[in-house]
Amino acid sequence: MDKGLIAIGAALAIGLAASAAAIGIGMASSKAFEATARQPEIAGKIQTVLMTAIVFIEATAIYALVVSLLLIFAF
Repeated sequence: MDKGLIAIGAALAIGLAASAAAIGIGMASSKAFEATARQPEIAGKIQTVLMTAIVFIEATAIYALVVSLLLIFAF
């Protein structure tokens, strides 16, 4: 395969995944802040759920990084 096309594919994979992860974390944080403002007494629960969601969102970005590195170094 052509190295240039592989590099473009790797760049697109990590770029799109990172952008989507940033948007997802921003939306989740926004909703968590809204929920905390509405019901401050359950802020601890909301924070726990938010951290769990952020971990799963970041995991997808890490998977995209692994795919990009595999594309670059395996082909």
